[in-house]
Amino acid sequence: MLKNRKILLGVTGSIAVYKSVDLVRRLTKEGASVQVIMTDASRKFVTPLSFEVVSQSRVFTDTFQDPLSHISLTSDADLMVIAPATANIVGKFAGGIADDMLSTCFLSFKGKTVIAPAMNWRMYENPVFQKNLGYLASLGVIQVGPEKGSLACGDDAVGRMSDVSDIMEGIRSALTRKDLSGKRIMVTAGPTREYMDPVRFMSNRSSGRMGYAIARAALRRGAEVILISGPSPLKPPSGAGFVAVETTGEMRDAVMKNLKDSDAVIMAAAVSDFSPEDKNDKKIDKSGGLVLKLKKTPDILSEIGFMKKRPFLVGFAAETGADISRARKKLLDKGADVVVFNNVLSPGSGFDVDTNQITIIQKEGESSFPLMSKDEVADLLLDRIAHFIP
Repeated sequence: MLKNRKILLGVTGSIAVYKSVDLVRRLTKEGASVQVIMTDASRKFVTPLSFEVVSQSRVFTDTFQDPLSHISLTSDADLMVIAPATANIVGKFAGGIADDMLSTCFLSFKGKTVIAPAMNWRMYENPVFQKNLGYLASLGVIQVGPEKGSLACGDDAVGRMSDVSDIMEGIRSALTRKDLSGKRIMVTAGPTREYMDPVRFMSNRSSGRMGYAIARAALRRGAEVILISGPSPLKPPSGAGFVAVETTGEMRDAVMKNLKDSDAVIMAAAVSDFSPEDKNDKKIDKSGGLVLKLKKTPDILSEIGFMKKRPFLVGFAAETGADISRARKKLLDKGADVVVFNNVLSPGSGFDVDTNQITIIQKEGESSFPLMSKDEVADLLLDRIAHFIP
């Protein structure tokens, strides 16, 4: 997504500027070219040399460094990013002030701008600053963060610049077409747990990576996203409505509660097929043998699939082999519109990895794809869904 994109990055005078060095590193690693503009105050925290090394490009600090550089820099940039964005620069932008290189470039840039505010919570909550922030938002400026956390003054409050991963996601979103705007997408992710006693449970190896990737991709494309997830170490994507569950029963209840008005449901969770018939109130004694009787869990996919009025429905079939006959059968037996097949024994296509190799199965036919990142798989799947939810 970021390959060959030209990013204009403005950095201002905040202790958070150290994160911006890592931001440049991440952007260039994904193929973007980054041109950095520093204010005088930012140079009190980090030298231009640091940015020149990671960007492999000259850093601009002075309006008069090159004649008309504020025009040439902005004329072919795909996106402008201000991280960190202090109260001072936000005030300049909102007031149309152009007294340094960065504010002059902002006024001459015609594309989208992303800002990542960073300041003390007292400054952030100040009504004058909030008015400036609101005005920029009304002009289409995209805000990422800030988040709550430990500030330079020692207080724990809102004002800390967002993590680099969140700013990266904001950049990807700004560069993504909004073909799912106005649509509501529900995604399930991760494993479920079925308890035998208060400390032991049955589960599976799902990490939730595929479902979380789909949720992120749908958010980038403008959809309202509800992410229902079993236990996962992953951070829910910012902007998604998030529901945490443990058992299959809890996931079923959460799905049904949020089903209304959903345009598509993508069941990427690895839901347990069985649960213990009886749950012990106390920890089971390990002495002697143990016979565990199992019962079937609720079949959420099938329950939705055969509703008279339902959203577009996508199921996943994780199999241990290349035979996709069970996945084809699942499409018909569960009443789904699409089933995504993957062989978890295939290298790079198993659990807890960032890649996947899939076959998309529909009544109209099948399409197989090579190994790709789960983010690419997510967009591929959403491309298919977008055709069916006009």
